Amino acid sequence: MNKLYTLDYKSPIGLIEIIGTDEAITSILFSDDRDNVENMLGEKTPQVMRDCYMEIDAYFKGELEDFSFPYQTSGTEFQKTVWTALTEVPYADTKSYKDIAVSIGNEKAIRAVGSANGKNKLSIVIPCHRIIGSNGKLTGYAGGLWRKEWLLQHEKSVQSKNLI
Repeated sequence: MNKLYTLDYKSPIGLIEIIGTDEAITSILFSDDRDNVENMLGEKTPQVMRDCYMEIDAYFKGELEDFSFPYQTSGTEFQKTVWTALTEVPYADTKSYKDIAVSIGNEKAIRAVGSANGKNKLSIVIPCHRIIGSNGKLTGYAGGLWRKEWLLQHEKSVQSKNLI
């Protein structure tokens, strides 16, 4: 079994806990249960963890739209199919749960798509925050709807600056 490492990133919308191995990132989740940063970058931090930290930092600074560090998902085949579809939603764009269900060839699986979306452990990188209700309203986000709204506004503002 691979050794797991933990690294904290203090984002503008709260502490993010990054978990990974020497080879891949396995979890990027908001950590509301604690405020203090415990695990900082250090000499012994694996390169993949450093890369993830730097890319997330660049994302929040509006300098990065697509992530390139290796990550690994753990879930059912259906969940992995949904998560792959989520990565195809363009930066600063939104799709509905139904859009994702249609894109994976299972139009009636809207609730199952929502469930898989909620089990995503790679926040921001697998952009579940870009999935909204068919009525255009923000629904469900493990990190809190206020964070979902912030992330979408952040991406729209970065995109509008880049178009100028």
